[in-house]
Amino acid sequence: MMRVMLVDDEPWVLEGLTTMIDWGKYGFEVCGEALSGPDALRLIQELKPDLVLTDIHMPVINGLELITRINELMANPPKFVILSGYDDFKYARIALRQKVNEYLLKPIDDEEIEALLGRLSTVIQDEMALQKMVNKRQSLVVNSLINRFIQGEHDDNLELQARKLMNLQDEAELLCIVMGANPLEQQLEDYFPRGLACCFQDGTGKTGILVQSASITQDSLELMVTELRRAIMECSQEPAILAISERRIGVQGIRRIYLQSLEIWKQKRNQEKSGIFYYSEIPKTKKNDDLHEEKFKQLLDRVIAHDTERIESGVKEAFASFAENLLTNEVVQIYVANLELTLCRLIAEINGEPNRIMNTLQLEYGNLGDQNDYTRLSRYVGRLCALADGYLFELKQHNEGNTIFNVIQYVDREFRTKLQLQDLARQFHMNSTYLGQLFRKHAGQSFSEYLNEKRIEEAKSLLKRTQLKISDIAVQVGYPNTDYFIDKFKKIVGVVPSVYKNTSQTKQL
Repeated sequence: MMRVMLVDDEPWVLEGLTTMIDWGKYGFEVCGEALSGPDALRLIQELKPDLVLTDIHMPVINGLELITRINELMANPPKFVILSGYDDFKYARIALRQKVNEYLLKPIDDEEIEALLGRLSTVIQDEMALQKMVNKRQSLVVNSLINRFIQGEHDDNLELQARKLMNLQDEAELLCIVMGANPLEQQLEDYFPRGLACCFQDGTGKTGILVQSASITQDSLELMVTELRRAIMECSQEPAILAISERRIGVQGIRRIYLQSLEIWKQKRNQEKSGIFYYSEIPKTKKNDDLHEEKFKQLLDRVIAHDTERIESGVKEAFASFAENLLTNEVVQIYVANLELTLCRLIAEINGEPNRIMNTLQLEYGNLGDQNDYTRLSRYVGRLCALADGYLFELKQHNEGNTIFNVIQYVDREFRTKLQLQDLARQFHMNSTYLGQLFRKHAGQSFSEYLNEKRIEEAKSLLKRTQLKISDIAVQVGYPNTDYFIDKFKKIVGVVPSVYKNTSQTKQL
């Protein structure tokens, strides 16, 4: 049902509007009444009606002022219908410019108001259906974004999307709540301040909430989640577990806080407990996230370095750490998924095809979700690393010569512009550290040394051939800072540019 609110300073008018109109016939129900502008201002924001019928003449705040204020205060204000006498017609005309949808002249005619309600009912329902469709699409996009962060993916573009779609502030403080498979039938605004929370489902169907928590005190949070748990239990008629993570800054921490809340949720479910549980209250697990991350980082480093002999031992060390800390299979799968994602990204960066190793892996072992115990998971990871190790080495050998040749050609051509190794790495789809190593191997010196020598050689030529000022030459060869140019020139040539210029001119004479 659509909600309508009635506003008039005459009680008999409110009673007449309530009783004389068959609101239900047009899909409406009266959700509130107000006898003054201030009461109406408060109730409209609290009850959020879809339609408001208001008189023009009221004490303190008149009808037009009420409409103006509500339009300023509410992101989605209701439709407004003005009630006016014949002598108020000029006000009604002004009202039409104040985003008022209709006006009715007193005394109100039954047929006229029924026709009006019929029109507005269609408009409001169409808008609600459209908004529902938009919200559903946005919810799907946000859900996908959060799951990408959960899997460990992160880049500037992803962060930009998150800020826009999830209304995230820069360096937002976040916490995560995992509730299991309990669906939320109510809006999150019923429990959390508007715009500060968004719901998601992870890959296993568990429901979670991501909350911007900077403005929420611990006491307020406890009240919110207590009310949320009560509503879930009323809906499902079953015990409910709410697992709440620590607070962390920035979207790069989403995966960490999700793992924290998931770990607590699984632990309490296995213990057959229900209630509200905070990660911060379980000191045993607080220090282990970094350890698990480090174990897989060491394993990844061995794959990248083509340290084939130590890959198997790296897998054993990682899974020994998981077992020692009693991580569930589901949590370990998330760490493995992040390893998969990182290896696939590395392969793609050097023009490889990640599907080549992933298809082989799936043919031999099935999907990651099929690995339902530590033994199967460790074999899966071992094979993943072995395939990636061999393929990465093959790609590096094949691409090394061609890629660095193109990079050096590009530097020779564009050395006068602002060049940085990180920008080159992105342009040539390579890891910047790897490109730096490759550059030194083939050029016999580091990227910065090579670039500076190219620029100084060009500067020497300009000093000999032109009468340009030293500051202009510095800019032309890629040094916006003249002092920095002079310092580099002296280190490479042995004298400052002015001395070099004078010496060259003397020799020419």
